[in-house]
Amino acid sequence: MMLRRSFLSLGAAALATPALVTSAQAQQLSLGEVSGYLNRLTTAQGGFTQINTDGTLSTGQVYIKRPGRIRFEYNAPDNSLMVAGGGQVAIFDPRSNVRPDRYPLNQTPLSIILEQNVDLSRRSMVTGHTSDGTQTTVTAQDPDHPEYGNIQLVFTANPIELRQWIVTDDTGGQTTVILNDVAPGASISDARFNIRSEMRQRGFE
Repeated sequence: MMLRRSFLSLGAAALATPALVTSAQAQQLSLGEVSGYLNRLTTAQGGFTQINTDGTLSTGQVYIKRPGRIRFEYNAPDNSLMVAGGGQVAIFDPRSNVRPDRYPLNQTPLSIILEQNVDLSRRSMVTGHTSDGTQTTVTAQDPDHPEYGNIQLVFTANPIELRQWIVTDDTGGQTTVILNDVAPGASISDARFNIRSEMRQRGFE
């Protein structure tokens, strides 16, 4: 199912308003700096445009609450919902009367940046760490399960900001999610990530 593939291979996201590139931004960020930034990023919300693996586009609202929680609310015509919470991912399709598909969050590359403590210096986690003069790119994978795919994180510096991520899934497919008007530090209720509550509201329990 396209929605499952799109979620499990969540792609690119800008978590801050674009800023002018300065000479300081040309410096390559260390893995410690990147890990520290992600650990400080506790909540964020905003709009998104998703470029799916087949080139189609979807839009909606995204809510992030680390550790382990993210919610994608898709606009029409999809009107779908993807929620990660309690170590699970659930995908709700309003066009179907069946219960949502559910998967372990730790089997998706996105879990790497939703961990309680992000440590990109772990052995065999980072497979790429480069800079093009304006951005630092870090490619990471689950060192115990590289077959789950990888996530490519792109940052600018001064201050450090996550501009995008690109996830390659276990088949080599890539999905991009571009965020807009994102507000880090937003107040987000835990109820948005309660899969069982969402199921009850939709009549599945």
